[in-house]
This record gives sequence, C-alpha cells and structure tokens, in this order.
Amino acid sequence: MTTNTKNPPTSESAAAARPIMVSIVEDDNWLRQDLAREITRAPGFSCISSFANAEAALEKLPETKPDVVIMDINLPGINGIECVRRLKQAAPDVCILMLTVYEESDLIFDALRAGASGYLLKRSKTAELLEAIADAHQGGAPMTSSVARQVVQFFNQKPVREPEVEGLTSREQEILNLLVKGHPYKLIADRLAISTNTVRMFIRRIYKKMHVHSRSEAAARIKQS
Repeated sequence: MTTNTKNPPTSESAAAARPIMVSIVEDDNWLRQDLAREITRAPGFSCISSFANAEAALEKLPETKPDVVIMDINLPGINGIECVRRLKQAAPDVCILMLTVYEESDLIFDALRAGASGYLLKRSKTAELLEAIADAHQGGAPMTSSVARQVVQFFNQKPVREPEVEGLTSREQEILNLLVKGHPYKLIADRLAISTNTVRMFIRRIYKKMHVHSRSEAAARIKQS
C-alpha cells in the first residue's frame, strides 16, 4: 500500500482552479453558440448557460448564479438594458458585461446606470472579450476604447451655465430631470400623462436650447449642486 505524499488542495487553490462561470443573453443563434463555444474552449472559463431573450434569462439566471453575464442590448421583448436593471435587483452580485453593436452615448450610459459592469462592442476580438470577462469578474469595468473615450468626455464636459437651465420652461425642466435619471421616453410620457411623440418634441426643444445632442450630453452639462 503506497502512501499519498501530495498535500491536499487548499480552498485557495481550489478557487483558483475553478473556471469563471459565464452566461450569455443574445438573440442571434449563431453568435450565441459561437460565443459559448469560444468561452468554454478557453482555459479558465466555462459557459454554463445561454438564452435567446431576456425573459428566459430573468427566470433562470438568479438560480444558476453565473460569475459574469454577457448581455446584448437589442433583444426581442424586454431589451438588454431593462434586463440588466431587473437582473441586478434579483442578483445584485452578478457582473454584467454589455456586448453590442451600439456605441451611442445614450445607450452606454443607460446600460451603466442600470448596473452593467462594462461595455464592449461586438467587433472586439475573442481574446479581448475573455480579458474583459476576467477583468469584470475581478471587479474591473472593461470597455472598448471608443466607449471609454465617451465616458471620459462625459465627465470632462463643463456644466451648463445657470441662465441656460433657467431658460427652460417648468415642463422642459421636469422632462429634463426625468431624462437624465435614465427614464425611457415611454415612462416619461406615462408619468406626465402626455404622448411619447410629445416627449420627443420637448426633448428636441431642450437639446436645442442647451446646445447638446444626446441624453448623456444633457446630463453632463447640468450644473451640479
């Protein structure tokens, strides 16, 4: 009978050997399957589940408890940003990484406000995605360089002068306050009992008066109290 002289694995070494558990929410079947295959093939990563829509993800993800969720924005039914918001309420500790073709500043900041840990574009290479997953898992906030540049510009913009804010009507200021909090147009319309088209009309007028072109620019230019 031989004696095993190897030291038993410690909790630290076992944790280090455990792969990063990843779930994918993506409605493109080919891309979803390709991502799952590439992630599971990479050492230190495992794709444990994938979903074609937000509804299925919201039902199953809080139970499976992945380390990192890769989330598309343009999903059928509930969109990816709303899925992030609801998922963070159900599972606050989960890291969510947006992976999308959209790089509009409004969507970037809406996703980050909803609770996303990072924001990557789908043109990112597999190695960049894997690095971002590991970074998010370790508490980082990975972003494609063009997205990160927009975030930096957002915080570097000077606030709007007070006379410009005062130049808005009371209704315009009310809509602006709701807008910069990240509320979608439909919610603003419902809250103020007006149509979505009317909300759009007000927002165009607000942007013109403030000399901005997007929700994030308006938010950045509001003078902080």
